[in-house]
Order: sequence, then structure tokens, then C-alpha cells
Amino acid sequence: MSRARRLVGAGIVVVGAAAVAGWFLSAPVRLDAATLAGLHPGDATKGERIFNAGGCVSCHARPKAEGEARLELVGGVQLKTPFGTFVTPNISQDPKDGIGTWSPQDFAYAMLRGVAPDGTHLYPAFPYTSYARMTPADVSDLFAYLKTLPAIAGKPGPSQLSFPFNIRRGIGVWKRLYLDSAPVFQLAADAPEAVRAGQYLVEGPGHCGECHTPRSFAGGTIKGEWLAGAVAAEGEGVVPNITSGEGGIGDWSAADIASYLESGFTPDFDSVGGAMVEVQQNMARLTPEDREAIAAYLKAVPPHPNGYPARKPES
Repeated sequence: MSRARRLVGAGIVVVGAAAVAGWFLSAPVRLDAATLAGLHPGDATKGERIFNAGGCVSCHARPKAEGEARLELVGGVQLKTPFGTFVTPNISQDPKDGIGTWSPQDFAYAMLRGVAPDGTHLYPAFPYTSYARMTPADVSDLFAYLKTLPAIAGKPGPSQLSFPFNIRRGIGVWKRLYLDSAPVFQLAADAPEAVRAGQYLVEGPGHCGECHTPRSFAGGTIKGEWLAGAVAAEGEGVVPNITSGEGGIGDWSAADIASYLESGFTPDFDSVGGAMVEVQQNMARLTPEDREAIAAYLKAVPPHPNGYPARKPES
């Protein structure tokens, strides 16, 4: 056999081995037995709290819906990002277009692993990288609450993504890098209970880091700059630094933060704006204790300078 033919043969073997490895590395990771055992019938009243903490209506209500219509979770919001335009799905109880036929296990698989009932990977525009830190009990309660909401027919259009981002299987490899159920950082052993409760809300259902943390070229959050602010995924704006670092909210007290989440007014009497308007409205529906816990956690987060490039001064 000639040297050239041996090289071609070796190349084929290497490519084949890489393809097999990639296939296994990109496979969906199933829920473990302990997580499945933690699922229960769910409490819809408790689930409403998680629904508000997660701001589900902000992405899944019909665009520009108001009042009770915001609970018609037909989807259709377009999220325009550097990777393409993601269109949020119908998560109402409609059996054909929504999630009306999903089982609790199906729902948990989507929330905690980012996998649809048919085994395909969900795009991380759905913030399961944060929801992965939720407890099975809270996932069950959220599912129970969603069951109380109306079934609305209608399937939004598909997401518009270019190659290679339109290949869902590749998201499995991405998850190996960025999907982790562990807390972002370890609190001190003597951390107050309020701080621990706030960590759970911020890092889990509240998914604050999805917008307030810089991202790598591959789209994963850079945990070493947790909550340091970031370039907005949509448009040309920035999402602010909410740590106590330079450019952040270090001069805000915990009471200031809790008040802002309830009222929408900053300590300087400026009002909430942009995409944060809906987030604040959702946070206002939480209990005072929840908002105080979020504030306590944000004051405990390690300080970071702004995680986005300095804005050019206006001419």
C-alpha cells in the first residue's frame, strides 16, 4: 500500500472516530433517578410564585398583550441575536400547538436539561442553563400552575438561524461546556439564610445572569464576570452591572434594591426602562421577603467592573 493511500485511510479513521465521539458527546443527558424521584403532583399556588420569578409572560405571552391576556402563553416573541432570530414557542395547555400533552417528566426534562419530549435539544434562548439550578419540587409546582392557564391554539413561526446554529444536535456539545446545576459561586458557610434564598432566586428561576453577565464567543455566560453587565443580546444597548464593582450598584443599599424591584424607582428617583420594565413588574408580584432575599444576595456577589466595553461619549 502506498504512503498516500495509508494517509487517506488514517484520515478516514480519524474523521470517523471524531464523528462517533461527537455524536455521543452531543447526545441529550437524561434526568437522573434522584431528580425524577423529586418530582411530585405540584402545588399551583406555589407555582405561581416561580412563574412570576421566572418572568414567563415576558417571553411567552402574545406580543403587546395586556391584562389577563398576558396569561395566554401562545408565544411569538422574536429574540434577535447574533446567532439568528429565535421565536418563543406556545407553552399554553393547547394539546396540539402548546404543551398540553406533556407529562411532568417531559416538562422537567425541558427545564432542567433543555430537551424536548421528542429528544431534540432546545435552544438556550430558553434559559435552561439557569433553570437547571431549580429544585424538582419547584419545577413540579410551576408545571401545576401552568396547568391552570388557558389552552390557546396557534403555533408561532420557526426560528431563523443560519448554519451551523441551525443544527440542534450541536447544542449537546455546547451544553457540556455551559450547562451546570451547581451554584455560580459558593457562599460562605455562615452566609445568612436570606442570602441563600436570594442566590436560588437569582441564579435559578429568576435567571438574572442570562442578561446581566457577559458571554463568550460561543454564547455561554462568563461566570468569572457574573452579573457584571453585558452588551444587550438585542440592539446596541447594554445591560447594567448589578454587582458592587466600579460602574455597578455598590452605592445602593439592600433596601434600595428591594424597593426598586417593587416600585421601579431607583434611589435617585429615576424609573426603570427598557426590557427591565417587564422584569420589574414580575418581581413586584413576589413577596417582600423574596425581594429582600434577592437584594441580600446581590450585595453578597463579588464585585466586578463593567463587563461591557465603555460606551463612546455622545458628540
